[in-house]
Amino acid sequence: MNINKEEIIHLFEKFNTSKVLVIGDVMIDSYLIGKVDRISPEAPVPVVVLKKRDNMLGGAANVALNIKSLGAEAFLCSIIGTDKQGDELLNLMEKSGLKSDGIVRSSERITTTKFRIIGNRVQMLRVDEEMDTDINELEVKQLLDRISELISVQKPDVIILQDYNKGVLTLDVITKVAEIAKIKGIPVAVDPKKKNFSSYKNITLFKPNLKEISEGLKIDVEATSVESLQRAAEIIHTKQDIEQVMITLSEHGVFMSSRGTTGINSKVIPAVLRSIADVSGAGDTVISVVALCMAQKNDPILTATLSNLAGGLVCEHPGVVAIDKDELFKEAVKEFESR
Repeated sequence: MNINKEEIIHLFEKFNTSKVLVIGDVMIDSYLIGKVDRISPEAPVPVVVLKKRDNMLGGAANVALNIKSLGAEAFLCSIIGTDKQGDELLNLMEKSGLKSDGIVRSSERITTTKFRIIGNRVQMLRVDEEMDTDINELEVKQLLDRISELISVQKPDVIILQDYNKGVLTLDVITKVAEIAKIKGIPVAVDPKKKNFSSYKNITLFKPNLKEISEGLKIDVEATSVESLQRAAEIIHTKQDIEQVMITLSEHGVFMSSRGTTGINSKVIPAVLRSIADVSGAGDTVISVVALCMAQKNDPILTATLSNLAGGLVCEHPGVVAIDKDELFKEAVKEFESR
């Protein structure tokens, strides 16, 4: 498709007027950074001498950060513990300018924290502190009450369901949000995981990666076979009543399939060659750009192209980082002017 620079400028300006409700599993990405110059006498493992600690928002909270970085307004709904890590997560949200109105705290949960131990700029180990059991009936009610209130008061243009299999997005939560969104005409974008894969029905856009769609459908899906991708997407369109299926293919780009009045249209958008530093958080960036494009009712191929560019850009930076709007704009202009 053809789009000129003025149209890209208008598109990016419209991001600033959008409101996005992000629902899902939030977490803290904690980095313990140090130097390694010896092996432990207790076991054949490196000793990391700690020099620096960094705590960052992760999971659905990182999606909200990406939304904010793109100029839009993000509202975050999730459940965290009443523990110290929960206090830290709220503190990080406040520092990042994210409101905590949609955050429910429960003494029955712990706040998910991923500890990454870095020695000599290399990740040596990751330790996850988490609960992945589904939230209980009371917590479901509390979360749905917050979601309903935010939808009523803030009137979001689009909803993101960001699933990390940590128990926040239960079948009841997924079903109720889809139902409310349908009634109010709000598009819903989903970044799924295996556990709830088939629970997402009657929504606008479904964005699994290659591994997730293969496991979710229990079939082999090949990144380099358009026919294989089309077959997988058609199953999702039909069985789960989903309008758009976007499959991220890592170094092969993204595949977008859109169901319209004239049938299903699909296309592979190749990845742009980049120097990859870290793929962490790329999926969060992709779904953020997807949602903002959906809020503007953009063409699905334009949506896939922009989100593909954004996902590649954040992979050039070490660690989990939010997309730089100016950097993405320059890449978008370069991409479309070269066509």
